[in-house]
Amino acid sequence: MGQTAHERLREYLGQLPPNAQSLLMREFERAIERGQDVAVATLVLEQLRKVVRPAAPAAAPAAAAARPQPPVSVEAAPPPAQAREERRQSGDGPRRLFRPLEPFLTDSTGPLRPGQIRRASLLSVWQWLGREGAPERYAEFEAGMSAHSDSSREVEMAARKLQLAAAEALMKLVGPNATGDRQRALARIGAPSVIEDLLPIALVLQNREALDGLNGRLPGIIRVFGDSQIASVTDAINVPSLQTPLMLPFALSLVMQRLAAPWQIIRLATKIAASDDELRVAATPFGVAVTIALNDLANLAAILRADIRRGHFANLGDTLKSLHDGARGLRTELDLRSESAWGKQLTAIRADISNALQSEIDSVPGRARRILRQRADKDIPAGAGVDASEVEEVAALIEFVAVCRNYASELAINEVTLRTYTDLQQYVEKATEALVQSLRSGDARARAYRQSQVSAAIRFCHVLFGNDYAQLMSRAAENASNGERKSSRAG
Repeated sequence: MGQTAHERLREYLGQLPPNAQSLLMREFERAIERGQDVAVATLVLEQLRKVVRPAAPAAAPAAAAARPQPPVSVEAAPPPAQAREERRQSGDGPRRLFRPLEPFLTDSTGPLRPGQIRRASLLSVWQWLGREGAPERYAEFEAGMSAHSDSSREVEMAARKLQLAAAEALMKLVGPNATGDRQRALARIGAPSVIEDLLPIALVLQNREALDGLNGRLPGIIRVFGDSQIASVTDAINVPSLQTPLMLPFALSLVMQRLAAPWQIIRLATKIAASDDELRVAATPFGVAVTIALNDLANLAAILRADIRRGHFANLGDTLKSLHDGARGLRTELDLRSESAWGKQLTAIRADISNALQSEIDSVPGRARRILRQRADKDIPAGAGVDASEVEEVAALIEFVAVCRNYASELAINEVTLRTYTDLQQYVEKATEALVQSLRSGDARARAYRQSQVSAAIRFCHVLFGNDYAQLMSRAAENASNGERKSSRAG
């Protein structure tokens, strides 16, 4: 599509009523989320965003524009004013305005836990602010972004004014004292998922100073969340605006981000309740910390499943450790009843982890056998070899089984992990010895394939038995291949 076509599309979109523009934008955003007509939807959305954004500041006088300009190198940096305008057009305005929300944003489009906001909701709110939410403050902020650097005092003041105006406008729609035709007004902002985020967005923007103060009082990282650290954090959170049921989850989310073990946020709840009994913990406002920890554990389990499906085993050790420590911590530091909501959720999470791991662990011995099984010489075609990438994939799976042994008990995979690892050790040891012996005889045409099998077996030995045993089998394979044993017997 050429530039002229783009202009015609933008002109057509600009003639639509604001309601139609907003509806069209939401429909194309949903189409992108569903993966339908992504290229077309992206193109139309790009033109729509240019249409709904207020016009840029007035152009320079005609006389100045007519003045001859020196040629500009393609590699030369744009002038400051042009760079600021490009920054504004590229979306730095929404990022600057919603910067206080950054610690709480998630890319998830499904149900959220307390203390989270969907990143996808911000664009709809930004556009609504320019149209009807706070158009004067919006224009002032846009002008400041165009005229000054992002870190300037003028931009900071304009951003704060727009943040407060946005919070006030949103509270009129979704706050406890909301008035007017709320349904129609909310429909002009965005989809139901966006509407769910409006109150959290308003509250975080409204209480930015309190959250900034808490953030400044927290240490960079809390490696052990012991009694002294809990007392310090409790004192930092003891701010009236952060103690409300709606704001407390955001304060706790900030604390979690500083914890080396995020599940330990539940220690705040047990400390406040002075008990590990879930009924007493749930009766306090800080009981939401347990809900947050359980939801984060469930999200981590979902990440584990996704990594397993994609065959990404490199960092699974860290994920498994976090899951193991979180599940064990929740079970040992809280007296959870099996029939309670929290108890059922933790049981479901452990079962989900166990099922995901078991299905993958069960498949490993079969994949190792397919690579190492002996084949008759006549069944080996000339030039055949073992796929090196498959060997590395199976080696990663064997290492994955080995890592699972460290966390098997808590993740309910003890039996399958022990059985699979023992089977792998026995089979790989016998298969490696047999393959080494096969190098001493057999058809020369099949020797290259046998060599690749032996290399794969030694790679598996390195994972299962360590470097010393792998080197021993490597020397044995080298001797067998060179026929040194036959020579020594002949001597």
